[in-house]
Amino acid sequence: MKRRDGAHGAAGREDPEHRDHLSTDKLQKAAFYDLDGTLLSCNLVTTYAYYARNDRSIFKSAYLLTKVILSAPLLLGLDLYSRTLFNIYFFKVYRNMPRDRLIGLADDLFEETLKPSIYPKAEGLVQQTRQDGYRNILVTGALDFTVRPIALHFGIEEVICNRLEFKNHIATGRVLPPLVAEKEKARIIRDYAAKEGIDLAQSCAFSDSTSDLPMLTVSGHPVATNPSRRLRNVALRNEWPILELS
Repeated sequence: MKRRDGAHGAAGREDPEHRDHLSTDKLQKAAFYDLDGTLLSCNLVTTYAYYARNDRSIFKSAYLLTKVILSAPLLLGLDLYSRTLFNIYFFKVYRNMPRDRLIGLADDLFEETLKPSIYPKAEGLVQQTRQDGYRNILVTGALDFTVRPIALHFGIEEVICNRLEFKNHIATGRVLPPLVAEKEKARIIRDYAAKEGIDLAQSCAFSDSTSDLPMLTVSGHPVATNPSRRLRNVALRNEWPILELS
């Protein structure tokens, strides 16, 4: 992530109202993008399935895939109840996976699975917000090594995402804090905006799910993107724009 230090104001008898006006003019606007379901049709389970299928051991690969399939009802229930709890539970499936293999397969994962799942109008949207003067920022619950090639493809330099904990280069199945999900997403965006000089009131946010309502409403211009039925209803009630990128 980029870091910029704020400039110090000049000393003197400057009018406070004029000073506030100047500082507001210097603020930038950003477009905060969720990833899964918003720019891509893939999700965390799809991504993990790729790693499971490509394990060096055929027997272990079959075991890992079967384990996820049998967990599907629980995962669905957790996702409906709390995306935070879903992430905490789901990322345990990466336990004991070596870091070098997760990183080494990330580019192949992108080319074979993630790139084909990019919504047809997604790249045009990202290009448009960039041309309109927004700083494009990915804010996603996906893992850093899977997000890197996606961000490069879209030309997005600023990324906020989850990171697995590793011990001796082996995944523990835990996520390093802060966990990027739900209300924590909004808090992270507020902190990031304050550090980076971003005016949230002039910024926009794009997501497909009600789990990202905190992220959407922290910006001045929420956009329901490929929305679920629940988010579509919220968007209609609040008169938010609705985008279908497919």
